[in-house]
Amino acid sequence: EIINMKTGKFFAVLLIILVFYNCATTQFEQNPPFTITSAVYNNWSVKSTANKGKIVNIGYDSKYVVKFDSIYFSKRAEKLTMSKVKDKKMISAIFSSTEKPAIILHENSTKEIHNPLPEIKKMPFELKQNEAIISYKIKDKTKYFKIKSIKKGKTIFYDSIPKQ
Repeated sequence: EIINMKTGKFFAVLLIILVFYNCATTQFEQNPPFTITSAVYNNWSVKSTANKGKIVNIGYDSKYVVKFDSIYFSKRAEKLTMSKVKDKKMISAIFSSTEKPAIILHENSTKEIHNPLPEIKKMPFELKQNEAIISYKIKDKTKYFKIKSIKKGKTIFYDSIPKQ
């Protein structure tokens, strides 16, 4: 019984160390090879449908070519796309809250057996509502930069679902 208590305490301490180690391993870049010039998100909605979500637009300036990968925002992750608007460099992502696989609900529950299991992804970062993390690659190494103040813009109404 004493051995079990010691083993239990050992595993509890080991678990705490691993949790803190994992939190400490994600280092945010303090001096990335770019400067954020603007960061805005807008809620969006498709007229007369239930389709809605958020769109994030981030302006940046850089003397270097940066390979942006993903953005973590609003408890979700999406791939970033790069574009130029009036000679300004932009990265953006569209988050949809309505794209879900079809689920069959039937009075005979055996017909529901082929329904897909819900995908549960744990967010690797703790973020406030107006914060985001963008990932980018330098020499095949992924780096992370935290944007601490994304401004909320006006809701945008579309005629169809926006494409990235």
